[in-house]
Amino acid sequence: MKKLKWLLASTAFCTSPVMAEMLDLEKDELTLGFIKLTDMAPLAIAYENGYFEDEGLFVTLEAQANWKVLLDGVIDGQLDGAHMLAGQPLAATIGYGTQAHIITPFSMDLNGNGITVSNDIWEQMRPHVPLMDDGRPKHPISAAALAPVVKDYQDQGVPFNMGMVFPVSTHNYELRYWLAAGGLEPGYYSPDDVSGQIGADVYLSVTPPPQMPSTMEAGTIFGYCVGEPWNQQAVFKNIGVPVITDYEIWRNNPEKVFGLSAEFAEENPNTTIALTKALIRAAIWLDENENANREDAVEILARSEYVGADAEVIANSMTGTFEYEKGDVRDVPDFNVFFRYNATYPFYSDAIWYLTQMRRWGQIAEPKSDEWFFETAQSVYQPDIYLKAARLLVDDGMAEEADFPWDSDGFKAPTPADHVIDAIAYDGRTPNAYLDSLPIGLKGDQTIAGSTIQN
Repeated sequence: MKKLKWLLASTAFCTSPVMAEMLDLEKDELTLGFIKLTDMAPLAIAYENGYFEDEGLFVTLEAQANWKVLLDGVIDGQLDGAHMLAGQPLAATIGYGTQAHIITPFSMDLNGNGITVSNDIWEQMRPHVPLMDDGRPKHPISAAALAPVVKDYQDQGVPFNMGMVFPVSTHNYELRYWLAAGGLEPGYYSPDDVSGQIGADVYLSVTPPPQMPSTMEAGTIFGYCVGEPWNQQAVFKNIGVPVITDYEIWRNNPEKVFGLSAEFAEENPNTTIALTKALIRAAIWLDENENANREDAVEILARSEYVGADAEVIANSMTGTFEYEKGDVRDVPDFNVFFRYNATYPFYSDAIWYLTQMRRWGQIAEPKSDEWFFETAQSVYQPDIYLKAARLLVDDGMAEEADFPWDSDGFKAPTPADHVIDAIAYDGRTPNAYLDSLPIGLKGDQTIAGSTIQN
């Protein structure tokens, strides 16, 4: 049976106008996991457009119930790889939550998240939000506009609850970043208390992405940070208002990654390169010709086997716009970025930002040297694999030479202050200096003891 599949793949490969010699694959039948979010798009497109088959790969895509189930599936081998939160390979590798060496040769996208509050909370925030000349809210909206609302709840003895998708998710760190930039304490973790709510003004808890709108509608949480389409879903259901996108928190921030176990990559190096090739092609297709293919991508993602949300809801952000209050539709062409700006290259500096946020909020309980940050990033993010795949695509005429950072040392240029909500620049080469520059959060030798920060 395997031989027949190989023959069929080889025949299809030869008839394509851009086909070239296949890699000698160690494993050609793969099961890959994902969560129902629009940023799983590179997997869906690589499957639907035949890019996996072009590489001789026979892939099954399986939606997972939540991020923990997905990670466990990769660790125990039920999944060969998966759409992952960028923090998951890093956390697993350093032993936070679970211990396993997970790597990524491919960053799946930039941006793509938002922070939504309930209609009731929005009405309480509105008096504190500056307006434009046309009467619409001026963006970006600072969490300083939420601070007086939170204080009112504190005065009434009511906990102010918000949702995020996982303790090591971008969403957790972005929501914390936004709150802290507005002067609100989002809480700390310690080895003895992993709730993340030590000293919190706002209590953050885990809610699976598709359940965010209904959980907020039920009043269990007053707002949340999540990827699309679950912010726009709140607008369409008329139950909430997205107040800020992550593009406004940190312009062109890294989002998901494609994760595999280090063992899988070591035992199947050519298969790993082939997977990366297919995903790069999908990312190129998603962004090419100024997002000309996005409507087709929306139709694919709306299917029940992928995201399973209304196409109209997915299109609201996927096609370059974003709706805040009902009817307040604004152009956000870079809300979802899949290839441009070197979005798919696994930069060490992206990994280091996630590690600094783990340290900032106590998930990394003890101080670490700059060298530790560098070494950890290099053990997880694998640009060498990425560039091998990219070189093969360029040589095969499937990608442009100029589209890849061949001479990169793995570090992006520092993020300038005016690209970040709190106007604090980020340089991945100086992680501890960056932590020291943040007014709220652990820095230096600080640790959490009980419910207090110890210097």
